[in-house]
Parts: sequence; structure tokens; C-alpha cells
Amino acid sequence: MPPIETSVELILFWALAGYVIGSIAFGMLLARLMGLGNLRSIGSGNIGATNVLRTGNKKAAALTLLLDGAKGAVAVLLARAFAGEDAAQAAALGAMIGHCYPVWLGFRGGKGVATFLGLMLALAWPVGLACCAVWLATAALSRISSLSALAAAASSTFLLVFLGYGEMLLLGIALTLLIFWRHRDNIRRIRAGTESRIGQKG
Repeated sequence: MPPIETSVELILFWALAGYVIGSIAFGMLLARLMGLGNLRSIGSGNIGATNVLRTGNKKAAALTLLLDGAKGAVAVLLARAFAGEDAAQAAALGAMIGHCYPVWLGFRGGKGVATFLGLMLALAWPVGLACCAVWLATAALSRISSLSALAAAASSTFLLVFLGYGEMLLLGIALTLLIFWRHRDNIRRIRAGTESRIGQKG
């Protein structure tokens, strides 16, 4: 953990601000604006970029990926600019929880992959870039988005230590566990050999 230099009240404020920013469901908003239907009735019913891609609209999927990643980065950068590194980590965790469990959607959100990568890039860009590289390499080899996400998340804790960001280790472990928890059904399908491939329509 970084040195705690911000007041408890401000840390809680930035955690809540991160939650609000993270809870913006860009996938659902874009699907409605672009006439793609209700994501809840498409594919996995998830609100993230992978499920948006199942509509067949690559532009909408790319925008969802970028915006979901950007909201994680924005939460971190705002907290860091106005408070400090401890608040930035609180905002990061808040943004991740907000994406996965948004109050506006009955706490049924996404799986947090793009948001995770975005906030990692903002918190420690070398780690973020390495995680993106792990995702891309795994996706190229397996064509399975969920497996790529799990590989990127699992590698992040080792990368944080290896690249000199040990003060983020507890946060990294928490985010990794959350990614694995949100992908628990995917893990079962991967083990059974029934997990869908990237670009496969619902």
C-alpha cells in the first residue's frame, strides 16, 4: 500500500466518485444509441465490449472497449491530481466495483476487463501495457476473450512486483480476485470446452 496521506473522508469520497464513474454502462448506452437492441437479451447478456461485438457491430464494440477503459483511467487520474496516490488506488477499486456492480442496473454489471486495463494503465503504465500485451497474446492464440482476461489479471500481480510497483500489490490482488470471481461461469465453460470465441454472435 502507498503511504496514507489523505484523510479518511477524502479517500472515501474518491472511492465513491470512482464508483459513480465506473458504473456508467457505456455498452448499454451505445447499443441503444446505435439501435443494436438490449444487450441483456444478446449473447451472454453482459454489458461489456465482448458482448457488444456479438451484435456484429465492431465500431460499437471498439467504442465500448475504449470508454470502459477510459472511465477507469479517468477515476484514477482525477483522484491522483486532486488528492494523492492513496486516493487514486481507492478510486481505482471504486471504479472497478462500480463497473461490475452498478446500482443503476440492479448491481448487474460487466466483468471489468476493459476498466481493469484502463485503470492499470493510469496507475502504473508499464504494468498496464504489459497486461494489455498478455491479453492480446492470449487472445491471438486462443480466440477466447475470457481466458485472455484471466491471463492478464493473473499476470498483473507478478508484474506489479517485477516492475517495481509493490505498493500496489494489495490493490492488484483485490482486482485480480474480482476478475476471477466475475468470470467464474466462464472458467467452468473453459474447463468444459464450451466457452464462446471472440466474434461469435449470440
